[in-house]
Amino acid sequence: MNSKILVYNKGQDSIKEKMDMPKKININETESFGNRMAKLRNAAGYSQRDLARETGVSQRMIAYYEKQAKYPPTHLLPILAEALGTTADELLGMKKTNGSKKDMRLWRRFSKVEQMNTKEKRQVLQILDTFIEKDRLKKKVAAI
Repeated sequence: MNSKILVYNKGQDSIKEKMDMPKKININETESFGNRMAKLRNAAGYSQRDLARETGVSQRMIAYYEKQAKYPPTHLLPILAEALGTTADELLGMKKTNGSKKDMRLWRRFSKVEQMNTKEKRQVLQILDTFIEKDRLKKKVAAI
């Protein structure tokens, strides 16, 4: 009764290489959700109160998400991402944030200027042109 046991997992070594689990992420090395949210909030030019008003969440909850919560409720992710001008992936740290973001405070103000009447728009444009010209001349003098 000496029978051989047949092994049916021939070629498993090559499959094993393809099916290895990804390396474990060290949570201590990654930035917390709260830190990312606070950085994105500051980059967008919002205070906690401003973001609370924009999203319909209390300022206290915004502070809680930034300091203590590991993850926000999933129904808030798209709302927060839209208000902060980013994606849910960036908020959760799945995708690196783009370093070349617009100054959101400036863009929000421009959108308010667009709603003004024509005369007021012209005045704002004259002021902007003055500052732009001043900066251009300053750079020209510095280059000499």
